[in-house]
Amino acid sequence: MATVTLTQPDIQYHPDYEKYKQRSLRRKETESLPTTVPAGFPEQLSSSLVWEGKDVEKRDDWIYHLNDAQLDEIDAALHSFKALNLPLGAINQSTFSLPNLHPILRDLSREIHLGRGFFVLRGLRIDAYSREDNIIIYTGVSSHIGNIRGRQQNTRLANGTSPVISHIKDLTSTVEKGKIGAPSNTADKQVFHTDAGDIISLLCLNPAAKGGESHISSSWLVYNILAKERPDLIHTLSQDWPVDGFDNPKKPFTTRPLLYHQPATASTPERVLIQYARRYFTGFLAQPRSTNIPPISEAQAEALDALHFLAEEHSASLDFQKGDVQYVNNLSIFHARNGFVDAPGQERHLLRLWLRDPEYAWETPAPLTDRWDTVYKDVTVEEQTFPLDPILRRNIGS
Repeated sequence: MATVTLTQPDIQYHPDYEKYKQRSLRRKETESLPTTVPAGFPEQLSSSLVWEGKDVEKRDDWIYHLNDAQLDEIDAALHSFKALNLPLGAINQSTFSLPNLHPILRDLSREIHLGRGFFVLRGLRIDAYSREDNIIIYTGVSSHIGNIRGRQQNTRLANGTSPVISHIKDLTSTVEKGKIGAPSNTADKQVFHTDAGDIISLLCLNPAAKGGESHISSSWLVYNILAKERPDLIHTLSQDWPVDGFDNPKKPFTTRPLLYHQPATASTPERVLIQYARRYFTGFLAQPRSTNIPPISEAQAEALDALHFLAEEHSASLDFQKGDVQYVNNLSIFHARNGFVDAPGQERHLLRLWLRDPEYAWETPAPLTDRWDTVYKDVTVEEQTFPLDPILRRNIGS
């Protein structure tokens, strides 16, 4: 009997709509596909986490505008923290005290986990402060949303420290292109994906001269559409995938589902979590898909494209301004961004934190535990570093 060699499907980091439609048509014509969702999975999710992007864009109730009194309270918290002469890793709700703003920020964290899943905090006085002071303010305010900060690298640096803040900036003019393996360090379009962790937060220090718009999309709405129109892809997404370790000698690849179902309990509602980044299955620039690991299947290639194109079709564009902070539930929302063009004095520059709020945090699916531990487990005050300038990022893991 002839041996069949499995090969990687014709799929790249940037989704191709025509290839997607052709693959979808071919599979429908040649394969016998499941017509119902997996046993026990919901046929439809009903929640405020299910929303249509065009409806979000018509409203602004997801924007919280900081007033002058609140900005003055933040300024006082900055000066009070600096007077303590503590390392930045010691920033927390006590050392960066916001007595009047705190209950509002706690309500907004509840909204992330139990409401719509996102909000924008608008109006930080970026131009009034140094880079370090802006980092302290961003970290301090964010500690009232999620008081656990996650590592932004998959291993501690040589001196035992870990950066807990990342700079999202185009580095292609200062770093060899062959060393960049993450879209966040380019001006390239980022396709829809999730990061590691519970809450993804971004502060806009400066927008681009042109482009760079931020987009979010409800993964729960995408689930509902697939459950109704293509339940076979729910099967595909909830089965194991070969996740690239990008030449990690200890773990060339890992296997896990991209979609997780959590039945309702006495204290929590039924939930579906989708966790994926396309480049772990297609490669990107300096990190092409590894050749010595199992390829993804045609079904998985179609599922990747379906997630992107449905998310894109139903996404909301957030008007991301200087001084805005986005807080997004990474377990129920996909995010993306347009490509952009910088100009002198108009270079797109964001800061990112990965946060966790133990009061409202969702249960972490077992296959994601190692990855979540890499981000959040035992992050000490002394370990945390806050780079003032961008550095090339290493993978946090799969």
